[in-house]
Amino acid sequence: MVKSLLSILLAGLLLLGAAVFEGVYVKQQFEGFGEEVSALLEKTEEGTASEADAEAVYTAWEERRDKLHIWIPHNDISRIDDYLSESIRCLREGESKLAMAKLEIVLRLTETLPSTYLVSLPNLF
Repeated sequence: MVKSLLSILLAGLLLLGAAVFEGVYVKQQFEGFGEEVSALLEKTEEGTASEADAEAVYTAWEERRDKLHIWIPHNDISRIDDYLSESIRCLREGESKLAMAKLEIVLRLTETLPSTYLVSLPNLF
């Protein structure tokens, strides 16, 4: 009986630890990426952003994306991919206002997505 209770408690603690690690890891990845997107957005507002700048942000996202596939669903990753790709094309075609709109969406996603993976009461029920 004691072994069973101890095993259940240990399994619960392991799951809780994994959930906390997931939340912290995802939050750190999105904070770093959010800073890169924010810098690109500022350059776009100033009119100095180029397609190469957006490609650099996308390359950084690809590196994070490969690691985040373990923790978050493909749909969330795909949304960011789509908006970043659209912003690159907009910058290529000189449509900076449309590129800013796409980048603002990506920035908002970097702020809201991590909270959906944190251990919190609303996420549990």
